[in-house]
Amino acid sequence: MKNFFLITNKAKDPDGSYTERIAEYLKAHGAAVSCAVFCRMAEHMEVPEKIECVIVLGGDGTLLKAARDMIEYEIPLIGVNLGTLGYLAEVEVSSIEQALHMLLAGEYTQEKRMMLTGRVFHKEDREVHDFALNDIVISRCGPLQILNFDIYVNGKFLNGYSADGIIVATPTGSTGYNMSAGGPIVEPSASLILLTPICPHTLNTRSIILSSEDEVTIAIPEGREKTIQTVEASFDGTHKVTLQTGDKIMIKRASKTTGILKLNTESFLEILHKKMGD
Repeated sequence: MKNFFLITNKAKDPDGSYTERIAEYLKAHGAAVSCAVFCRMAEHMEVPEKIECVIVLGGDGTLLKAARDMIEYEIPLIGVNLGTLGYLAEVEVSSIEQALHMLLAGEYTQEKRMMLTGRVFHKEDREVHDFALNDIVISRCGPLQILNFDIYVNGKFLNGYSADGIIVATPTGSTGYNMSAGGPIVEPSASLILLTPICPHTLNTRSIILSSEDEVTIAIPEGREKTIQTVEASFDGTHKVTLQTGDKIMIKRASKTTGILKLNTESFLEILHKKMGD
């Protein structure tokens, strides 16, 4: 690899020291660093041609945002962890130079991670569309109250849930909010969709594992005493869309994937054991 694009979460690298450190190392070893974006929330990033790798400085959240922004470019990503506990941002600050050496030498593998696409249909026929690498979460955005959801899979009614929310996650996202909500941890290269309720108000509600080819529709019915419910669909915790009674969101596997570069030869289970022991 000789052509790199840097994306930096300015809140994690306020003086740009880590970004400069990486850029200078790459340039000193004959690579081209075409651009550095310092605003995590930047939209419509222009990526120069011939970029072979996007290096994301921040944490898992920054990498998730970059994955959504880069989806049309199909350029592999690697994360430098400037945050706390991270499953996606593999490179730690203490091993930056070693990681860059391995990238330049081609000593890496690439994993293709499935993504989700979600289409929000409002009852007045407006439609909103976005992607997620980790999860799409439907949760309340108003007062504390039990929410009702009607879940359909491939157009057939599955169940009605009373819960604080619903998580629809990829295998990559299984170690995120899904795990915190009691959902199963899945090997990230797997091909499936996880459906996990958040604080369900029943005793027998568990996560459901669906085929990656299934389409999940979550409809927002009336609340208690026929009140109008207002909820929020969050794509990887960043882009948020408001839904009300009569609206629905249709979620399925995206046609595009995100490439994640891996330098570590440890298995997912070995990494998981270390993270859970921290």
